[in-house]
Amino acid sequence: MQYLVFRLYGPIASWGEAAVGGDRPSGLTPSRSAVLGLLGAALGIKRDDVSRLDALRAAVGVAIKAYSCGSLMRDYHTAQVPSQDRKRTFYNRKDELSIEKEKLNTVLSSRDYRSDGYWIVAVWLWQQSEFTLEMLEAALKKPIFTPYLGRKACPLAVPVTPRLVESELKEALDTPFPPILFSHEQDRRWLGLGNTVTYLWQGTAGDLGEYEGVQSSQVWDEPISREPWQFSARQVHQLTLVEE
Repeated sequence: MQYLVFRLYGPIASWGEAAVGGDRPSGLTPSRSAVLGLLGAALGIKRDDVSRLDALRAAVGVAIKAYSCGSLMRDYHTAQVPSQDRKRTFYNRKDELSIEKEKLNTVLSSRDYRSDGYWIVAVWLWQQSEFTLEMLEAALKKPIFTPYLGRKACPLAVPVTPRLVESELKEALDTPFPPILFSHEQDRRWLGLGNTVTYLWQGTAGDLGEYEGVQSSQVWDEPISREPWQFSARQVHQLTLVEE
């Protein structure tokens, strides 16, 4: 198989999960929707271009190797929102804040981030489409829209350094990358990296190889609609190993 492999690191990242009320939690690893959004931004696909977004979603498979999921950082957040008005549609944030101040309400929420997480991402093509791995590689090297780690407030701190490899899935995820600092040993001390790594992938449980301890579960991060913002479930396989 041919894979496109790249890395994600930033001082903060936020991988959206199901949100109830004012709380906005973050997953430990990049969600499928986040990876597709990053690729879509690099390609210059706008959010209202539903046909191309659907084509990208149908074509691309995703696997993750987590060296570190980072530490939890929680932000106490306040925001002003208008009262519900069936006679008026708010198209953007500027519209919401343009109404009379007495009609604005303050909403309290908490937003979670992962600080100093480090992940390797491998993507592949399930089927033929208008996209190729070479096209995705070129887009990540020169993105049209600025990519970020889940939220616009979470910029990338190092180049994603995309590369094409032909190998088994685990070998692709084990692809070595340049150190973030001056050496990999400094990276390990600075990021607090141990010898334990976690792999997450879609497909079949045996796609990573013949290992015991593979766990399978359902996660709700398959984007199916932008308006309204909806997701469906998909099966994910997970394995934690100790690297020598």
